[in-house]
Amino acid sequence: MVYILAFDVGTSGCKAALVCPDGELQGTAFEPYPTYYPRALWAEQNPEDWWEAVCKTTRRILAENRVTPSEIAGLAFSTQMVNLLPIDREGQPLRPCISWLDGRAEEEAEQIMRRVGGRAIFTALVGVAITGKDVLPKYIWLKKHEPEIYRRAAALVDCSGYLLTQTTGRLVAEWTVSSVTGVFNLKTKTWDTALMRFLGLDPSKFPELVLPYDQVGGLRRQAAQAMGLLEGTPVFGGAGDAMTAAVGSGAVGEGEGHLCLGTSGFVGIVTSKRVVGKRGIPTIQSADPQKLLLIAETETAGACLKWAGREFFQREPDSELFARMDEEVSRVEAGAGKLIFTPWMYGERTPIADERLRAAFINLGANHTYAHMLRAVYEGVGYNVRWIVENIAELYGFRPDPLRTMGGGAKGLPWVQIVADITGRTLECVAQPQHTTALGAAYLAMVGLRLLPSIEAVRSLVRVVHRIRPQENTRPIYEELYQAFRQIYPRLRGIYHRLNR
Repeated sequence: MVYILAFDVGTSGCKAALVCPDGELQGTAFEPYPTYYPRALWAEQNPEDWWEAVCKTTRRILAENRVTPSEIAGLAFSTQMVNLLPIDREGQPLRPCISWLDGRAEEEAEQIMRRVGGRAIFTALVGVAITGKDVLPKYIWLKKHEPEIYRRAAALVDCSGYLLTQTTGRLVAEWTVSSVTGVFNLKTKTWDTALMRFLGLDPSKFPELVLPYDQVGGLRRQAAQAMGLLEGTPVFGGAGDAMTAAVGSGAVGEGEGHLCLGTSGFVGIVTSKRVVGKRGIPTIQSADPQKLLLIAETETAGACLKWAGREFFQREPDSELFARMDEEVSRVEAGAGKLIFTPWMYGERTPIADERLRAAFINLGANHTYAHMLRAVYEGVGYNVRWIVENIAELYGFRPDPLRTMGGGAKGLPWVQIVADITGRTLECVAQPQHTTALGAAYLAMVGLRLLPSIEAVRSLVRVVHRIRPQENTRPIYEELYQAFRQIYPRLRGIYHRLNR
């Protein structure tokens, strides 16, 4: 028997997945690691924590499933994106990784847009205004504020580039994660060296590009010993988490969409059309070389539920607590007594690009209980998702229905029902929703190993286990509250900007 070993290296930890050639999940392992918040708007992670988690989960999953190293046919990573890590020629980090949550480079974002005529012109040209959370301003921040580290860096990579270097010894950049940097040309599928020079960046610090199903190399001896695998085990390019989510969901055909309810959340649409990003919805490279991915990310989805679980129940959320939360929410009427929660706990990308936004309870009264507040949290994410899918329909004409749904949130059927009711879309929950991104990475490795003929062939491997349709009786109350939700940002924007300078 042979297996594929795939890793979802996310924000809260590393999930390893042992996958059979028929696409079935044989076993999983998880290892958490922290995010550090050293200053306001800053968020960082230690890359060595990622690598240690990869090694621990590999050894654990082999032992628990009684799999020998010789049975691993190949491995691939699904990784968090929009982060920045300078490394030396040996692949060693020169500083902590600047996370996708990090908004420190706001001034640099404005500087970049001014250089091309200002925010309005930049948005007209590119389709999306950039913020301090985007990678391109972070490059400029690093060069400006940590010039010695920038000078010493052999490569400016992200989570993916670091792990591929650790495992194979090659300094490379996988092209889906590269497509979110702002210096990747979606037409030519190459680095935009002219733009780099215009912005004062050194093109030599951006490594060779590889495809998701390219074999980057064989596992080098040091990495193989740390992971408990055989030297030379094939390592494939993998992809960013949004792209592996699309592959793992099976929504890989033209115009098909998926919804991820993870720590963050996003709606993705796969298309071969040459579309340009608008209203904070960028166009990035999909795992399929012939298609792009429209991706609309909301910064905190499941993170809002985790916060509510921790603060309302005074314990760290786990499966038992989430089940209790679902039960509490199910006993509260739709609309939570007209209490609204805005799920913008750490700024926002879409439907509003503004890193100074924060969450709020609106219309909280003495009649409300903590259960009302809890349901309002669930519903607030639903309002945000509806706003996103309406923007996609208005701007691009895509109205995917059903939406393939995955992420940890897809296990909580009360929450899925709420999102279905608010959006008016049928949500199809896939099997193993918490491991969809890792499965997507495994499927890409299977294409590289020629166990699958193409990415579109993945569709036959993905099972739908729940089909949740919207309920008509909730529509009037959610329509009223959604319209109120849409008015909150324009009316409170000035306050958020004064408070969160």
